[in-house]
Amino acid sequence: MSWRGCRPAPRPLPSLAALTARLPVYPGSWLFARALTAVLAPQLPTDTRVALQGRHLRLRVLDLGLAFDVLWRGQRFEPADSSATPDLTVGASLHDLWLLARREEDPDSLFFSRRLTLEGDTELGLIFKNTMDAFDGAVFEHFLARLSPSKTRKAAP
Repeated sequence: MSWRGCRPAPRPLPSLAALTARLPVYPGSWLFARALTAVLAPQLPTDTRVALQGRHLRLRVLDLGLAFDVLWRGQRFEPADSSATPDLTVGASLHDLWLLARREEDPDSLFFSRRLTLEGDTELGLIFKNTMDAFDGAVFEHFLARLSPSKTRKAAP
């Protein structure tokens, strides 16, 4: 697999960012926790699960003004209290997070080009980076395919 060079992220419409920044926090964190549990949890090694136990993680979608707070509880991610201080905050634009999840960009390139921010516990930051490096992108693609309506489904007569 080859990593593509850093490219600028497209900017969302300002009105969209103003709207998304006003959305309630909990439903988004709940959905994010469910998605992480479905896609990432099966790939987490035991030592990573132990290191994440009870740790508060925040994902910030910088260009949309969104934040999702989760923590690891045994076998799954759960939404976390957004008023609490997270142990690790990861931030990037929606475009860069999409590239990262699809493995079209690597975390180091985004971090050193200042398009990915990590704030908080250094050890958790390294766990995040190592997890992203080992992430099987095919699982993400399969998850997205399950969410999409089937292209082969015929319309009802």
